[in-house]
Amino acid sequence: MKIMVVGGGGREHAIIKKLKENESVEKIYALPGNGGIAADAECVAVKATDLDGICEFAKANAIDYAVVAPDDPLVLGCVDRLNELGIPCFGPEAKAAIIEGSKVFSKNLCKKYGIPTAQYEVFTDVESALNYLETAPIPTVIKADGLALGKGVIIAETREDAKKAVKEMMEDKVFGKSGDQIVIEEFLTGPEVSVLSFTDGKVVVPMISSMDHKRALDDDKGLNTGGMGTVAPNPYYTKSIADRCMKEIFVPTMNAMNAEGRTFKGCLYFGLMLTPNGPKVIEFNCRFGDPETQVVLPLLKTDLLEVMQAVTNSTLSDVEVEFSEESAACVVMASSGYPQKYETGFEITAEGDVMKDIFVAGARLEDGKLLTGGGRVLGVTALGSCLSCAINNAYEKVNKVHFDNAFYRKDIGKRALQAQKGND
Repeated sequence: MKIMVVGGGGREHAIIKKLKENESVEKIYALPGNGGIAADAECVAVKATDLDGICEFAKANAIDYAVVAPDDPLVLGCVDRLNELGIPCFGPEAKAAIIEGSKVFSKNLCKKYGIPTAQYEVFTDVESALNYLETAPIPTVIKADGLALGKGVIIAETREDAKKAVKEMMEDKVFGKSGDQIVIEEFLTGPEVSVLSFTDGKVVVPMISSMDHKRALDDDKGLNTGGMGTVAPNPYYTKSIADRCMKEIFVPTMNAMNAEGRTFKGCLYFGLMLTPNGPKVIEFNCRFGDPETQVVLPLLKTDLLEVMQAVTNSTLSDVEVEFSEESAACVVMASSGYPQKYETGFEITAEGDVMKDIFVAGARLEDGKLLTGGGRVLGVTALGSCLSCAINNAYEKVNKVHFDNAFYRKDIGKRALQAQKGND
């Protein structure tokens, strides 16, 4: 079986490594992949947003199954295009991917169908947004409507910061057309939980919960990033909360999308806040999260390809999706300066065979050497019989990997361990 995975980051590397476990898989192509993914798949220099190039390659190489991993190609309709060619895919069609592609759509969906979320207002012009901010509760959250590489959300601690964010999005167009509309919403408090789920539009199967670490620096300081590390499971996400989320959020969201004629088939990601008033949705993603995937998939015991094909074929209820009882931790090794300016091109070296369990996010191959090629370079992941074991194992691996200008957080999982103590 020949499989094509669209994308080229750490998430895609995790997906590819898991797909390789299926014996029927004879070849995996990554479009475009990266220098580290090249160890596990054949990388093809086609951008994830080049839908024409992706379709031409799929046809020419008789691809049997495709996994479209990033948000951009999903929102652009990559799955729709491949389906037109008769190629089965894992991932939602464009009409369902809008749940991430438009914050306005997803907030209105929650309001219409009674799915718990923060109170909000939508604005299409700067003046009315600024007027609203004169009396809005502070802190507040400003969100660009469209995709913005995970950076289109600003938590404004002061009225001045809020107004600045609105002007940057709507006047300066720092996120391009994504800022044509904005959402200003209530600032929620409580622990955050990420729950990725498989859904075929008939059933929702949540994966292991995880905790993301968005800020660049220790103690959740510094700028927001695409994610500096994750742990799974998330100790804040108890069985009673999971049951409540299934009843109040997960199934209602699936049903809402069906009712809108936008059946979602793929990985539906729920970003949740466990507020004093119960769990609420802070964001939806139409795909596997990054770096959540790097801790969730290594814990998946069921064959990933089997689950994905069941989603595609609307037979997910026939598959028993099982996860390990172990814990997982991922520490992101990044280039110094990320998420702003950083240098690349430094050689990555590692002791022993430690690289075989590491997910490569941003690297390129040159003359047989692996060089840094992005802001987030590696997702150093490890499992363990307990959460602290997994975290210790991940940091032991970090100490065995080297490249100039590397930086990483030293406190991944610290909050989770504190929460675990509180639960005990």
